[in-house]
Amino acid sequence: MNYLLPQISTDFSEVRNTTLGTLVRNRLLSKILSGDLTPGQALREPEIVEELQVSRVPVREALRQLESMGLVVARKNRGVSVRTLTDKEVSDLYDFRGLLEGFAGQQMALREASERTTLATQLDLLCGEMDDAISQDDAKKYYHSNLRFHWAFIEALGNEEIENTYREITQKLHLARFKNLQDPAHRKHSNDEHKLIAAALRDGGASTEPQPCAALLVAHVKQALVRLRQI
Repeated sequence: MNYLLPQISTDFSEVRNTTLGTLVRNRLLSKILSGDLTPGQALREPEIVEELQVSRVPVREALRQLESMGLVVARKNRGVSVRTLTDKEVSDLYDFRGLLEGFAGQQMALREASERTTLATQLDLLCGEMDDAISQDDAKKYYHSNLRFHWAFIEALGNEEIENTYREITQKLHLARFKNLQDPAHRKHSNDEHKLIAAALRDGGASTEPQPCAALLVAHVKQALVRLRQI
């Protein structure tokens, strides 16, 4: 899940210029993405100050940054808490995610055969990891491989603006998606769909069906929302 976190440079001059508020934000973001902080949970300044051994100023800066990212909400007289998405927001985010993944699938299916094969091989390996996670009934392991499967398309596309937008969507959706994949039957259906997507990518334009890889990705995202609503 590293790609979901803002990238911290290893260059000392850049690290030195990173504000303490940003470092606190990244620590809190990591806790949200790991599930240590859950939707609706209060984020109390005094507790964060004590845990991280910082002053209130960087904590407040961090909370403002997380609010601007849409991950926490501040309410008058009620403080700050991890945001809980409405059903409409989840549906809208899934639609946007499907749009981006469909575009990535369409573009990757048009690439040279060698590039398609390289990505398809990576996807096959991830499908194998997910099969192992299914047999071990390990939802967390499955979820991480699932994230990497979908990110592989976005990363291979090589469009930084799409990467940034997709990362923001995934950050907001991750708790709903993890909840979705807690069901063993859902994990099995999901990975069956992954395998069809990988096969369609490898075939590229050989199929008589127009843009099969893109169509399968969009259908997969729509079906994931259907499965989530069944929970």
